[in-house]
Order: sequence, then structure tokens, then C-alpha cells
Amino acid sequence: MKKFSFLCGILFLLSFTTPTIQYNAQQIVDKAIENAGGAKFDNVMIRFSFRGKEYRSARSNGQYQLERVLFSNDGMTHDILSNKGLSRTIESCKVKVVDSMVTKISDGVNSVHYFANLPYGLNAPAVHKKLVGESKLKGSAYYKIKVTFDQEGGGTDYEDEFMYWIHKENFTIDYLAYKYAVDGGGIRFREAYNARVVNGIRFVDYNNYKAGNLSTPLSELDSMFDKDKLKLLSKIELDDIYVYDDNDCC
Repeated sequence: MKKFSFLCGILFLLSFTTPTIQYNAQQIVDKAIENAGGAKFDNVMIRFSFRGKEYRSARSNGQYQLERVLFSNDGMTHDILSNKGLSRTIESCKVKVVDSMVTKISDGVNSVHYFANLPYGLNAPAVHKKLVGESKLKGSAYYKIKVTFDQEGGGTDYEDEFMYWIHKENFTIDYLAYKYAVDGGGIRFREAYNARVVNGIRFVDYNNYKAGNLSTPLSELDSMFDKDKLKLLSKIELDDIYVYDDNDCC
């Protein structure tokens, strides 16, 4: 009788236990994007400074314009990457970009905006997402999302591989890693910090780490980070961030 009462008690408690929700990779990324600003990314203008250069982005109804402004001995160089391609002006005079430099300049502009606006962009048509596991970092539980790209629409670095650690409760990207092939290749692991929200959009800075062995799987970098086996290379810090809505004057 006592055993029967005990079992009834257990069943009663279980009936009030909230079941664990199982999310797939797409749902996890959707929640991360929504948490970081959601649909606001689609119709907004963003300005920030990074390592002495000024960046601006504008998006509206599927159209985009990504800009970079830098100052040198040649004067002010203004690069614009949009649906129409790349254009460059120096001291407000349009100049022709030689074919051998188009990809390098475009990638330089696009990559800074890509990381600054994460997780926006992870739902692009050429992006493939896969939930490959879970892990704990600094006492918090994370989903591990692997991202690869189609050749068509995936840009010149479509062979690069990314990994995102998305917090299981807050749905924030607190860590990310990527493996790239250009310039001899490399592996980077980034730890987000200094999270702040500017006019509804979340931004972070990063501690940028390096893995020495290029054969290291990205999925193992969280364990290496916990064991202090990654080398700190630099800090990725955004300054003077402004976010303007469509109807704002800027």
C-alpha cells in the first residue's frame, strides 16, 4: 500500500511538470534573430565605427546598401556595396575599381557588417543550419548550431564553416567560431561581451581567439576555450553606434 501511494505521488507530481520543449536549428535561429531585433533589421539604418573606419548600412524591402568610409593620405574613400554591386569614390569623385580588387573590397565591407549585425543574415537562402549538440560554457547551457553555405548565393567564402553557441534560455549568441580558407586559412573563436541594445537592436563586442591547429573541429573549441587552450588575438569593438528607423531624419 505504501509503494502504491508513493507511485501515485510521483505520477501526480509528474503531471504538473512542464515538458522540455525540443527546438530544431531553424526555430533556435529564429528565436535568436527575434531576440536581437527581429523584423526591425529589415527596415533600418545603422551607423558605427570600427578600427578607425565608419560603417553604415541601410535596408528596406529587400534592398540593401552597406558602406565603409575611411580616411588616408589620399583623402576620404567611400565604398558602397548594394544589390547593384560595388562602387567607390575618393574625395567624392567616382573611381573605377579594377577587377582584381572588387572581391577583396566587397568582402572587406560585407564581413564587418555581417559580424556586427549577427544573428541577422542567418536566414539567408544560401545558409544551411544544423543542430549538432549542446554544451556548457561558464555554467550556462547552449545549443550548438553548425552553419554552411551554398556555392550559389553564398559569396566568395561559401566554403567557410561556422559554429554558433546559442543560449538555451536567452537565445543570445554568446560564442561563435569559424574556419576560413583565404590567406592560408585559420580558425577563430569569439566570446561576446558588452552586450547593449540601441533603439531595439542588440550589439556585442568580442574577444577574438585563435586555434593553432587547422584540423581542429569547430565543435571542440568550446572545450578548448574552457581549458584556456586558445590564444587571444584581438578585441572586436564597435563604437558610436546609432540606429535609425525609416521615419527618422539622419
